[in-house]
Amino acid sequence: MEKQKPPVQKNETIDLTFVDLTHEGDGVGKINGYPLFVPYALPGETAKVKVIKVKKNFAIGKLLEIEKVSPERVEPPCDVYIQCGGCQLQHMSYDLQLDMKHNQVKSALKKIGHIEGIPIHPTIGMEDPWRYRNKVQIPVAHRHGELITGFYRKRSHEIIEGMDRCVITAEINDRMVEAVRRMADRLGITAYDEQSHKGVLRHIMVRTGQETGETMIVIVTRTEQLPYEEELVKELHETYPQIKSIIQNVNKEKTNVILGKKTKVLWGEEYINDTIGDIKFAISPKSFYQINPPQTKKLYDKALEYADLSGDEIVIDAYCGIGTISLFLAQKAKKVYGVEIVPEAISDAKMNAKLNGIENTEFYVGEAEKIMPWWTAQGLRPDVIVVDPPRKGCDEALLDAMLTMKPKKIVYVSCNPSTLARDLRFLEDGGYETKQVQPVDMFPQTGHIEAVAEVVLKV
Repeated sequence: MEKQKPPVQKNETIDLTFVDLTHEGDGVGKINGYPLFVPYALPGETAKVKVIKVKKNFAIGKLLEIEKVSPERVEPPCDVYIQCGGCQLQHMSYDLQLDMKHNQVKSALKKIGHIEGIPIHPTIGMEDPWRYRNKVQIPVAHRHGELITGFYRKRSHEIIEGMDRCVITAEINDRMVEAVRRMADRLGITAYDEQSHKGVLRHIMVRTGQETGETMIVIVTRTEQLPYEEELVKELHETYPQIKSIIQNVNKEKTNVILGKKTKVLWGEEYINDTIGDIKFAISPKSFYQINPPQTKKLYDKALEYADLSGDEIVIDAYCGIGTISLFLAQKAKKVYGVEIVPEAISDAKMNAKLNGIENTEFYVGEAEKIMPWWTAQGLRPDVIVVDPPRKGCDEALLDAMLTMKPKKIVYVSCNPSTLARDLRFLEDGGYETKQVQPVDMFPQTGHIEAVAEVVLKV
């Protein structure tokens, strides 16, 4: 039987009507059932498209000219939106972004988890979905006789020139990056060169407490010595009183990893502070801290609602990080046990508990899938387990450990609908039932979506 050829050829120009979106926000059009994925196209639009890649089951196209424009199309406010690729959805109305993310969660649960017929609530969005990021890390280079800063061009290590702002980053962070670049350029501090592995200044990182207004500047260098350190530090903190911390991080390695192992305070404090709800957090250069605290509060409030604590419960927070969710839970639980593989994060968690006067938490360093069976052997019986794993989802050994502990309830916080769906299926097969799922938009203008699921033990 002769193989059926795809109905399009590479470099062919076609007229295409778009009917759907991929989970990354690309437009989907079909020719005789054969899908074409085209970045920046929207459902309901008709456009001229150039076919640039043809596979057996799909093709990828490039948008040439839109002939019928969707009412959901908006003008991206960023000048380098297409070149950068950090945001994928700026051409899309915010309502459509929220719908797309809801559908992404719903589709993953159905196709991967085979979970249907449960409430998947409308995505919780932001009132103002711009300027929300409280942290920025910008590479530095030398071009046309001066220092330049900016994000890398899509799929490259070439800095986009003329990029003096990022519309999803807090405005103060833009100003701080520009101030450091301008001062360093005037003082003659050289930029790091990836090819020769020479030069000094690799990255400028800025973190800001959205609630406190406190700012930390981290100057990442290849060298132990920062030339003109005294002049640079003095001018920065005298010009910008909101700066509470100026840090140097030394990264001598040939690597894409931004921060090196050695960090030293050049001026001010080792930490800045911020708050999420009633909880105060101390943030160091290497702390994992959510980049969108207002949405984080909405996410954690929902996790707390799903945990439904009365004050008598024993709770385990697996993947607890710096204790963000643990401390929220501790306000309503009898006792919270947190576990995390990163030792520095556990140190931060203990410090944050102390900072808030919270005494009903214990934090342990280790792999949750190994610590939890040990807790079981010690006779620990949690009423609720909360998990907030990385994008790869939960390790199967951790899921097994949760099933062995048989908590009445599991609250699963996820940053990846596909692994959420896979893990919920595992839990359902182990005697649990998914009651409801709430998507939360932590990263507007991008294809990422967080969700929290309420999972209960079947009686």
